[in-house]
Amino acid sequence: MAKKWIQEAIKKKGALTRTAKKKGLVKKGEKLSKSDLSKLSKSKSGKTRKRAALANTLRKMSKKK
Repeated sequence: MAKKWIQEAIKKKGALTRTAKKKGLVKKGEKLSKSDLSKLSKSKSGKTRKRAALANTLRKMSKKK
């Protein structure tokens, strides 16, 4: 039950990638890199900043195992 917060935190799947595509950071079929996430975390939009922070957190969690 401890991991259920992840499913609840991700309301709109793929929204961060779509935003990155609109800004020209990612092309079709590519994944977000650390540098892309850092650029998105400095965005003016609060939602984009929060989504980038969550992506960084999830990236760190997956490497711990």
